[in-house]
Amino acid sequence: MPLALLALAVGAFGIGTTEFVMMGLLPDVADDLNISIPSAGHLVSAYALGVVIGAPLLAAVTAKMSRRTVLTGLMGLFVVGNALSALAPDNGWLLAARFLSGLPHGAFFGVGAVVATSMVAPERKARSVSLMFLGLTIANVAGVPVATLMGQHLGWRATFLGVSAIGLVAIAALALLIPQDHEHATAKGLRGELAALSSLPVWLSLGTTVAGFGALFSAYSYITPMLTDAAGYADASVTLLLALFGVGATAGNLLGGRMADHSLRGTLFGCLASLVVVLALFPLLMRTEVTAAVAVILLGLTAFATGSPLQLMVMEKASSAPSLASSANQAAFNLANAGGAWIGGLALAAGFGVTSPALTGVALAVLGLAVASLAYAVDRRRAPATGRERIVASHVPQEAEPVHH
Repeated sequence: MPLALLALAVGAFGIGTTEFVMMGLLPDVADDLNISIPSAGHLVSAYALGVVIGAPLLAAVTAKMSRRTVLTGLMGLFVVGNALSALAPDNGWLLAARFLSGLPHGAFFGVGAVVATSMVAPERKARSVSLMFLGLTIANVAGVPVATLMGQHLGWRATFLGVSAIGLVAIAALALLIPQDHEHATAKGLRGELAALSSLPVWLSLGTTVAGFGALFSAYSYITPMLTDAAGYADASVTLLLALFGVGATAGNLLGGRMADHSLRGTLFGCLASLVVVLALFPLLMRTEVTAAVAVILLGLTAFATGSPLQLMVMEKASSAPSLASSANQAAFNLANAGGAWIGGLALAAGFGVTSPALTGVALAVLGLAVASLAYAVDRRRAPATGRERIVASHVPQEAEPVHH
């Protein structure tokens, strides 16, 4: 695998850290800025809104730029956003800075996935994407806990300065390691990029992402009360258990990438079905501390094993505009985050029990399977199967390498 993937992983590590660390810093930020915890929670939403808006927008408007320039520019915006977060004098400025920090998130992963797949042989494309995403999953294991401790001992502003430093390292790595012969993007322009997203298969792929990852966040958003109220863990143990989730997510990410290189759609169907089973067993597994820990690991493993297949599926269906489609998939991921948490919260509010969000996750995962099945049926109807599914290298013109659905 090319060393350039390390540069993408470093950027992903910084992005993953700044995205998730705010959850652990909410009390500190609220106290320092004299706002309530719910008001501080809007800082999480501001970041997610930045991702949803910035992912397709920045990917589209930078379509004619070299991808190395785009990636370094996005990380520069990331550094500025986090530095402004550290210097924000009040909640309003911090909200704006968090929104700015979220803008480059989706486009970085979208363009990065295209660069990663363009540098490897066809049989290694999914693995190349999973190695870039490795930075994101490792952030949950190491980056977020360390950044949270830094914020608790040195102040939350120090955390965002530290994340800015990670961004500077990523910029240097991207400039040095992204090869010159893989930097040129297609020059279709904004209209051409948007036209590539108009097909039904692309939207069905994005819908699978929303439903599939919505299933994850329906349960994961309320994992702390499940662990404390149902499994009987002390509050102090939750941080370690969330790190176990990160371990499962890291393993699932790598496993999903390897399996998807052999069978993209088979991996997607298998992982979604496994997620249905794990979430359905949650009410039983949350009855003891040992089985609850196993459930947390399995949740991370089965959910993140779908990450690379979904990313590659969207890129294949919009092969003439892979950067925009790949970035749009990141926006779909964040919509899944917000929507899944909202749906899981409805089950809790209705009084169905502390583990009920996992069962709403089952419904969402089944919906994801249904949408993926519909996408498969549409593909079969549009063109007969011609063998093993292929992922088109983004830097090769479509005329030179036709897409086989």
